[in-house]
Amino acid sequence: MTVRTCAAAAAILASAGCGASSTESTSTDGKTLPPVNVQAGSMKAGFGTMERLAEAAKREGGLNVIALPRNWVNFGEVIDTFADKYDIKVNELEPGAASKRELDAVAQLKPDVFDLTMDVAVGSADRFARYKVRGWQDLPDHVKDPSGAWYAAYGGYMSIGYDPRAVKPPASFADLLKPGYQVALDGDPLRSASAFGGVMAASMRAGVPRPEQGVDLFAKLKQAGRLTEPAKANVIVAWDHLNAARSAADPDAWKVTIPRDAPLGGYHVQAISKSAPHPAAARLWQEFLLSDEGQNLLQKGYARPARGEAMLMKGTLDGEQAAKLPKAPGPPVLMTIPQVDAAKAYLKQEWTKSVG
Repeated sequence: MTVRTCAAAAAILASAGCGASSTESTSTDGKTLPPVNVQAGSMKAGFGTMERLAEAAKREGGLNVIALPRNWVNFGEVIDTFADKYDIKVNELEPGAASKRELDAVAQLKPDVFDLTMDVAVGSADRFARYKVRGWQDLPDHVKDPSGAWYAAYGGYMSIGYDPRAVKPPASFADLLKPGYQVALDGDPLRSASAFGGVMAASMRAGVPRPEQGVDLFAKLKQAGRLTEPAKANVIVAWDHLNAARSAADPDAWKVTIPRDAPLGGYHVQAISKSAPHPAAARLWQEFLLSDEGQNLLQKGYARPARGEAMLMKGTLDGEQAAKLPKAPGPPVLMTIPQVDAAKAYLKQEWTKSVG
């Protein structure tokens, strides 16, 4: 896919980066606004108004996003709405890329923004430009970097989706060992964050992940001939937004449950590349994703908006869509970075020889 460069008119403007301007202007209330700085750490500091940010972004001529499948949490509609709203072409690079691949592809593909698992973002914070969106205060402290390097846009719970015509509703992951359940993970846990989360959810004991317990459960399913691929399964362990979307397509054939004893949650976080070829467009994209409109569009894809609690209090959350999300048994349990690292190391050593 072709990576667009800055428009020529923007390129000659200059000093702060592609599309930068040193021109002051006057706002509608008569106040003099600061010069545009496309590398600024906030909309107010770099642009003064959203209109000036949008103008600077449009001059850059495009936005490069990576690892955003159009059927993932409604990103197809999110991208199209952003493109139409601001008249900016969005270049969709490697939609199926994993978080690590996003960062490895920087030199070749030049993405402006990233959508990453939190563990990858935390370990790569020095590669991101600092930027705090207008809704910064609405984001819980535990899902954002204090400096603005990265911050969550949406999250979800690990869930069990099942065909109620074939099996009884499972109350726990242990129930999957009972006869009749043909179980699938959402990919390979050594490569897929969703599948890794499935193994970790099955490993939870009193809120603590026990990787050996998760591997043991799926090894027993494999030995019994009941660990299969999604197309042949009557149970799929995956993020709740994936199972919820499947249920919405055929409610009688698919239901979703989040086991009470394993409310494992996870967030996808956003970041701007330090070398973004379209730095103003990258900042506008983050403002859009974290705006009420963007958050509600993500929720339309059955994701749980990172600003959801604040939006609910302000009356800006789409309550009708919120009611369609799978019922959560309580606050999510979030794995710490050391827990994630230890679990990945364990699976790398044990998964293939135990489960294959």
